[in-house]
Amino acid sequence: MSAPIATPWLSSQPDQDPRSATGKPLRWGVIATGGIARSVSQDLALLADAELRAVSSRGRDTAESFAGAYGFERAYWDDGGVSGYQRLLADDAVDVVYVATPHAQHHQMVLAALTAGKHVLCEKAFTINAREASALAAVARERKLFLMEAVWSRFLPGMQRAFEIAASGELGDVHWVTADLGFPAPYSPTSRLWARQDGGGALLDISVYPLLWAVGTLGFPQTVSATGFINDDGVDAQNALTLGYNHGAQAQLTSSLLAFGPRTATVAGSLGYLQSVGSINNPRELVIGVGRAGLRTEEFEVVGLGYTYELREVTRCIQQGLTESPVMPLEDSIKTMRLFDGVRSQLGVSYANDAH
Repeated sequence: MSAPIATPWLSSQPDQDPRSATGKPLRWGVIATGGIARSVSQDLALLADAELRAVSSRGRDTAESFAGAYGFERAYWDDGGVSGYQRLLADDAVDVVYVATPHAQHHQMVLAALTAGKHVLCEKAFTINAREASALAAVARERKLFLMEAVWSRFLPGMQRAFEIAASGELGDVHWVTADLGFPAPYSPTSRLWARQDGGGALLDISVYPLLWAVGTLGFPQTVSATGFINDDGVDAQNALTLGYNHGAQAQLTSSLLAFGPRTATVAGSLGYLQSVGSINNPRELVIGVGRAGLRTEEFEVVGLGYTYELREVTRCIQQGLTESPVMPLEDSIKTMRLFDGVRSQLGVSYANDAH
């Protein structure tokens, strides 16, 4: 089935409790046991139609400990020359796989999962580069399997509402957007945030969040100008992007692994503006100002840690026989990776995967 056609960016069921079942239960497998896998698994357990079937890790103790902590029925680990993830993918009782490995391993893991006939939710950044992203999309489409990048913020109530307001015309024509996200990440050459071999750096790990605010309200840009600080390992520790649009709009986006920032987003139009309150990747309030009417605040509650919304989208799409999400289509992931490729070229950042 080809990608469904729907209003870009906006969910067709924004008010539905993401915990509520939407069809036949799906049996989930999780590849990797790091922090993001723990958070997503915690929220996955909240879905009425999700069965936590299997988890994989390199070590037995880690796999079994994770399975016990989060309620997975089976644990797989490297054994007899066969990796844990390969053993998980050979399990016929797994319908869909969540890939939570470092960025540089995404292409390998997702390709293996698709080849094994599994639907896939892959953590962001989708891949290291656009070439890898395009290749995975082609395999998923050929095999008629569901594949989506796990950009969880795109599905959150606060983010969805911000996109809705911008699209409604209430703010008039949007002319500029600003967004920042930063925190001082302790440096370690082996940490996934800093390790070049893992695809470390601010761009691939956190720049997707400021970018969401620009692309969700203005679309993908025609020009991108990038500056940044590259450390001695060749990893971007901080970057600043300026996006340009043919109709004159601009966006300024900042991502940093060096410093705290206000973590706010502003969408400014000819009639008014909106600002996010709370970190831009999980906004709990929006402040809207239009003309001289004063300000109003809209508040949002989030179910679980917030990953429930993307998990519901994956579940509903697979249950309906869709191979792509209308809210997070593969083409948007490819365009994002292409934009990041251009930024890395300007910054002088390259990874081993680029040479493959």
